[in-house]
Amino acid sequence: MKSSEATLRVGILRTDQVLPQFQSDFGDYPDMFRRLLETAAEACLPTRSLSLHDYDARQRQFPAADACSGYVITGSRHGVYDDEPWIEPLVAFLREVIAAERKIVGICFGHQLVAHFFGGEARPADAGWGVGVQEIRLVAQQPWMIPHQDRLKLLSSHKDQVSVLPEGARLIATSPLCPIAGFVIDDQIMTLQGHPEFVKGYSRSLMEMRREILGESTFQAGMESLSGSVDGDLVGRWMINFLSA
Repeated sequence: MKSSEATLRVGILRTDQVLPQFQSDFGDYPDMFRRLLETAAEACLPTRSLSLHDYDARQRQFPAADACSGYVITGSRHGVYDDEPWIEPLVAFLREVIAAERKIVGICFGHQLVAHFFGGEARPADAGWGVGVQEIRLVAQQPWMIPHQDRLKLLSSHKDQVSVLPEGARLIATSPLCPIAGFVIDDQIMTLQGHPEFVKGYSRSLMEMRREILGESTFQAGMESLSGSVDGDLVGRWMINFLSA
């Protein structure tokens, strides 16, 4: 699809689901991205409509690669190195998407997946968990970063990180906790480790559930960080700008 077409079709590639006890308050992952992207589209696509489509990658529910202008890979509780039977088919589909010259946005697990299977590496981070509001620094301005900011604050929930950039990638975001916090490959792939789709209530619920796993110092720091601002809505605009270009 070209940017001149009236409808921007975006596929959400679901790689996990929100735990049942949290869904009544926060919805499932496609619901979170729907809220984020529909709000962003109202500001960024005044003359076009947005059509979102949910595909469960765990069930190998993939459309034709050119069915959408671009695809968003969600976060997941799984590691990209886990022996899950749906990961390799998802990677094969992404190769088809690239060949069809459609766009890919990878968020958290999606960020790690693209790196790990396209010439880079993702693994458990030596720094441990990153939770709550985390600040990243933008080191390479892109044309879709409108309006531009030099720093972003995003909600995070991850114990894995990208440790080696994939082939042809350019670093766009970094932080002391997460040195490879985002990258691009040409004008076709963009990724971020943080979660623009999360809301603070969901982040709080995840941290409370994982308090013992996180350890008390990480838990307390993460909870205290929720008093700060987040830039999820801005990143939602960037995602729409990128997917519609």
